[in-house]
Amino acid sequence: MLRRNLPQVLCLGLMLVLAANLLLLFHAKEIVQNLIQGGLQKDPHRPLHTRDRTVMDRLSHLEVAVQRLKENMKLAVKQQARVEKDALMRVEDEVQPAPKALQGKMVKSKQPRPPKKLFPTSALFQQWGEGLAEAEQRKAQDLFHRFGYNVYLSNQLPLNRSIPDTRDSRCLQKTYPSQLPSLSVILIFMDEALSIILRAITSIINRTPSQVLKEIILVDDFSSNGELKSSLDEKIEFYNQMYPGLLKIIRHTQRKGLAHARNTGWEAAGADVVVILDAHVEVNVGWAEPILARIQEDRTVIISPVFDNIRFDTFKLMKYAVAVDGFNWELWCRYDPVPQTWIALDDVTAPVRSPSIMGILAADRLFLGEIGALDDGMLVYGGENVELSLRVWQCGGKIEVLPCSRVGHLERHHKPYALDLSSALKRNALRVAEIWMDEYKHMVYLAWNLPLQNSGIDFGDIASKRVLREKLKCKTFDWYLKTVYPVLKPIHDIVGYGRMKNSLDKSVCLDRGPIPGNTPIMYMCHEFSSQNVYYRLTGELYIGPLVAEVHGDDLCLTDPGQREKPALEPCSKAAQNKWHIYWDFKQGGAVINRDTQRCLETRREPSGAYGLVLRTCTAQVWDIQFTVGGWGQPKAL
Repeated sequence: MLRRNLPQVLCLGLMLVLAANLLLLFHAKEIVQNLIQGGLQKDPHRPLHTRDRTVMDRLSHLEVAVQRLKENMKLAVKQQARVEKDALMRVEDEVQPAPKALQGKMVKSKQPRPPKKLFPTSALFQQWGEGLAEAEQRKAQDLFHRFGYNVYLSNQLPLNRSIPDTRDSRCLQKTYPSQLPSLSVILIFMDEALSIILRAITSIINRTPSQVLKEIILVDDFSSNGELKSSLDEKIEFYNQMYPGLLKIIRHTQRKGLAHARNTGWEAAGADVVVILDAHVEVNVGWAEPILARIQEDRTVIISPVFDNIRFDTFKLMKYAVAVDGFNWELWCRYDPVPQTWIALDDVTAPVRSPSIMGILAADRLFLGEIGALDDGMLVYGGENVELSLRVWQCGGKIEVLPCSRVGHLERHHKPYALDLSSALKRNALRVAEIWMDEYKHMVYLAWNLPLQNSGIDFGDIASKRVLREKLKCKTFDWYLKTVYPVLKPIHDIVGYGRMKNSLDKSVCLDRGPIPGNTPIMYMCHEFSSQNVYYRLTGELYIGPLVAEVHGDDLCLTDPGQREKPALEPCSKAAQNKWHIYWDFKQGGAVINRDTQRCLETRREPSGAYGLVLRTCTAQVWDIQFTVGGWGQPKAL
């Protein structure tokens, strides 16, 4: 009987919830009016009474609750139809006599089969989605493909959900001044899911002291997602009814890229301190006070919080260890270990000096302007964080990571809006190198496998940046390498680099081969870094991406001496074990190992492909794509 009337029960429940919440809405309206009459306009961010904040929180859940009830009603109708169909089939079975073979035997009732897994190889469903109906699987997978994270789940999670406090317990013992600078929070987005943005806003409001939070500025870099238009405007209006004037939105009328969007927010901000965040974050408890107190102590410091990982599929918060922000010679950002000098302090709450920032940053608003804000000449995505980092360090500022400030960052599984960012990353990296890296800029060209002259890449006008560098009396990149980031190890004796081809077949190139493994191969030529080759005057031949770091190792071509196949080994390990890593080579000539006098050559395998072999030299010769200075013949293949 209950199952038969389930849809009616749900309808009645929906009516009761709507009625209750309408009363709640009128009550909230009365609260807002009372707050305004009581002086809220003088102090628009004064903390609400606990009861009133509870009402506001319940209001923010109203839409989600109603939507869930609607979905439950639809599901109940489907279930009811299925129940009635099963009942009818049972009645027909009772009317028809059972077959003689089954008379007197117990017949087991059929158990409902679990939904078929439609996307067993999708990253979304590896740790999530068990038992999800097939229609919902399709919906979730479609949203995942579109956004790069689990929007289906995000839309069901509460906006004000709790997340674990990932700070060290000693952070909780720290105290901060009662008077702190005011704060503008800037959220940058382009085609995010609406629920993601609203959860970021909610976390900022709930976990930032209201007396310091001046404004939240949203910058939309020309989104095409329809729900980020009128629906987002309605949400902003709703928030501003509770917190008058707190939220602002600025929309670009064309795509301008991350650096420009961050500058747009900075220019609109009016507080003492600006924090520039991605919109796919959730700030954690106590995140703002360490930032504001540190910048109050030193206005020239640029701050990064410690990031924790919000899983793209389950939305669980995974704690990350404290690390500093670094980069490689391609200027691609990464995490580096904290320095020994910080460990020696034995104070896990102390600021950590960092060579770079990831892009999320906090700064004194005026100081950020004095050093030129972000470089609007950086296009689309990538490298803008390194450019600002070099400018800060070389021009009188400093960068620190604060262990007691924690922000959860949603790391996408993929970036659907730009599947190939390499062209933007390459172009922006060259711009940074030309402005800030002096005689070391060649390392960026080498890492990206580009000619040192006439690269064919337009990195924009940099004259104004060079004028700014002169005006600010900035230090050299040599100073930065030696003082701030000695991890990077420049190499000045590379004389040939790029794709390396044998005279027998110019369609195949020397390649580092599968990973894991230490066997180089010949493979059809392509543009990926596994076919980068670097030849040094000292005789080493690196194969694969250029590492060039103090604690890292490039892979050196070696002649094992006991077999006919060459090997790839970490250069320091191979040198220590005397594994024959030095080769004589000139453009258009043979590649001869100095110790064994065997030549690196190719031969046709039974499969028809070319393989590498070490043997007594024949007439085979090699060419390398680019040469440096007067070494060899300066020609490209």
